[in-house]
Amino acid sequence: MEKLFDVVSVEPRDDNSLLLVFENQEKRRFDMTPFLSKKPFVKINNSPLFMKAKVAYGTVVWPGNIDIAPETLWDCSQPV
Repeated sequence: MEKLFDVVSVEPRDDNSLLLVFENQEKRRFDMTPFLSKKPFVKINNSPLFMKAKVAYGTVVWPGNIDIAPETLWDCSQPV
């Protein structure tokens, strides 16, 4: 079984991506675009709320009780 790494920092970008650093110090880029048309992420699509992403509980969260699974962030992101 692959180890699950927590997110330790996030930088939301203007291109709807997130620049992430995981606990193993790997930096990765996650493109939120495919997710922004789906619940609950439609609330942060084309909204200033997207830029309010922060790390909590080892993953990325937004105001309004919106979060995304850390395994999704890892599996669907690209190393930078």
